[in-house]
Amino acid sequence: MATVCEGQEIATLKTAGGVGAVTIRSAGRGDDMTAFRVLNEEWITKFFALEPKDREVLNNPEEKILAKGGRVFLARIDGEEVGCVALIPMGEEVFELSKMAVSPRAQGKGIGRQLLLRCLAEAREMGAKSLFLGSNSKLKNAVHLYESVGFRHVPEAELPPMDYARADVFMDLKL
Repeated sequence: MATVCEGQEIATLKTAGGVGAVTIRSAGRGDDMTAFRVLNEEWITKFFALEPKDREVLNNPEEKILAKGGRVFLARIDGEEVGCVALIPMGEEVFELSKMAVSPRAQGKGIGRQLLLRCLAEAREMGAKSLFLGSNSKLKNAVHLYESVGFRHVPEAELPPMDYARADVFMDLKL
């Protein structure tokens, strides 16, 4: 089983828009976690309000994600962090896909798909049998992206608690 080390570059791929190349890498600590927080605050506050659970995770991702054996992936174009996603272990062989963000200036280039596919591959390498997520029906592009890789809509009661009031779309994927 391959392990991803913090800060390790995973892939460099051409963007769908053909502008530059996007590098997907495993996030380390410090500045990487600042980029993770800023990218998430940017999209969350555009559509919603930051919730207590957001603050808890974004203010301490080292403890809430990395220390639990989770991963944070960052996407970079031309030296700028433009996207992120987290993979959080939530029990034996079950992971939450969380905190996926792509900066508005980088949307439409396939970065979200690349981050999502990297997460799916990493989850498989980590022995995951299923992934789940919570989203919101306002985020039509995100929901469509999740559906396009096989996530299916399920009742909230079938998933572990997520503690986000804005979540009204619940999905899982069997690996």
